[in-house]
Amino acid sequence: MRPQVTTALAPSSTLSAADRCDRCGAQAYVRVTLTSGGELLFCAHHGREHADKLRNIAITIHDETGRLEDKPAESVPAEGDR
Repeated sequence: MRPQVTTALAPSSTLSAADRCDRCGAQAYVRVTLTSGGELLFCAHHGREHADKLRNIAITIHDETGRLEDKPAESVPAEGDR
């Protein structure tokens, strides 16, 4: 009897400023894991541009473009600037 093998995918790590778009070199916000085993990174623009085609060849699409809409924290004037 052969032993049962269980596999699990590790969760994708958050994309950082070091992750660059494979198309243009801008900061990547979309990670695509391909059925062939490869991985592609895209900026928000190229992720949207190629989304339809990528859905046909992807196992997963990790999309962090929502981070672009987050509002930055308000700045508080320094003590000397008041």
